[in-house]
Amino acid sequence: MHTARALPAASVLNLRDLGGIALGPGRQVRAGVVLRSGQLNGLDAAHDATLASLGIRTVVDLRTADERGSAPDRLPEGARLFVADVLGDDPGVAPARLRALLGDPAEAERLLGGGRAQELFAQTYRQMVLSPRAAAAYRAFLETAADDAARPVLFHCTAGKDRTGWAAAVLLLVLGASRDTVRTEFLAVNPVVRVAFRPYVQGYLDAGGDPEIASAIVEVRPRYLDTALDAMDERWGGLDGYLRNGLRVPDAALRRLREELVVAAPGFGPAFRAPGSADVHPN
Repeated sequence: MHTARALPAASVLNLRDLGGIALGPGRQVRAGVVLRSGQLNGLDAAHDATLASLGIRTVVDLRTADERGSAPDRLPEGARLFVADVLGDDPGVAPARLRALLGDPAEAERLLGGGRAQELFAQTYRQMVLSPRAAAAYRAFLETAADDAARPVLFHCTAGKDRTGWAAAVLLLVLGASRDTVRTEFLAVNPVVRVAFRPYVQGYLDAGGDPEIASAIVEVRPRYLDTALDAMDERWGGLDGYLRNGLRVPDAALRRLREELVVAAPGFGPAFRAPGSADVHPN
């Protein structure tokens, strides 16, 4: 099953192009128009050929004000910044405090010990679905991705795994991806983030930190995505209700996403309509 294509950027963590992800028979995500990553505070735009080649027009920053203040983005040349703060003034214990928790084993144990780490992270995912602040942020993200003048769009949080992971999941579902496809993409970031955070994790463990806490906060887990999907289903009755009544995304924006970000898969030719229309494929 296809996942986002990892791009070898020298100065950006976890850069991935959603292009090529399968959306059903004969359809896939258009390449080079929606990309995900970790924060851009280390971007070296002058010497990172991968970033320069993408022609990014808009960077959507899903982080809190504290995160943006301590590690402000460096933007690709010609790109504009769009802030869509998911967690706002109530970020909880995760994921906005990932590095801080790894740097303080005692505080991590106080907040997350006794098996609470996974549960508290899962509840943050529930918050990302149910809170009005998060709804406004994810609506803004989808409307930006639907704007041809704003694309290519690069969206990110800190590590590019939690807030970014749910953003990617929602966008893929809008475009017609199955939940199995969404889950595969969601989990595909783990090898990269394990490597990226290995020095922090090792320092945390050397200082007596709990390996289970480290694993729960550095990785994404199926439980996290399932918690978000369950919240969507329970509160809004599924994707359509979430988009209409939770996020309040205009129908026109959803239509543009499905018309402009969905293309024919190799071997199927261009003659088809977006999901929700009468699909027409060559014989």
